[in-house]
Amino acid sequence: MEQQSNGKKVLDSFEKAKLGLKVFNMPFAEAEEVIDAYVSQDDYDPDCVELFKEQLDTQRHIQEKSVELLSTGSQILRLVVGAFIKNIPQSSSAQRSKS
Repeated sequence: MEQQSNGKKVLDSFEKAKLGLKVFNMPFAEAEEVIDAYVSQDDYDPDCVELFKEQLDTQRHIQEKSVELLSTGSQILRLVVGAFIKNIPQSSSAQRSKS
């Protein structure tokens, strides 16, 4: 737990990690309540706490976009593979049986 020149505590890396694990799967509003409850136990710098919340929100946003990107990528891959399979030339034995 570090202290700034204003005498308020700053969330250190260990506390951020501990809080991050605690709120990992929670909706942001619920996670924010847990963070607020934790920092209300002591005299933490509000700017530091807000920065941590913003970092958490940004991380969640990146995770959501990653899932969307993965989904879009798999749809594109499925379309490309489907088009490729449709356009594979048929073997000569299959062509003879059609004739």
